[in-house]
Amino acid sequence: MALALSQLQIIGDTLAIAWSDGEETFLPLATLRKHCPCATCAGEPDVMGNVAHPESQLGERSLSLRGWQMIGGYAWQPTWQDGHNTGLYSFDYLRRLAAFTTTSA
Repeated sequence: MALALSQLQIIGDTLAIAWSDGEETFLPLATLRKHCPCATCAGEPDVMGNVAHPESQLGERSLSLRGWQMIGGYAWQPTWQDGHNTGLYSFDYLRRLAAFTTTSA
């Protein structure tokens, strides 16, 4: 069975997710923005496979949400207060990010 969301809610500065397998995830919005998967934030490989990671300055408006939408049955797309909205957070990516932030905290 494919990983799916049962419920998604913003609680203060945290994204709360209830998963179809019964797990729950709580991700700080700042963590989500700092790990934005779009090419502008995460970099993009060149023809040789090298990834240049751009430098970005995140301000207060970069870390708060203006809104969000679901993309099909596979991703969450936030719109940040600074206007940035090109990051598509697949459900698999959200789950991996939650596991990473839990183990590295």
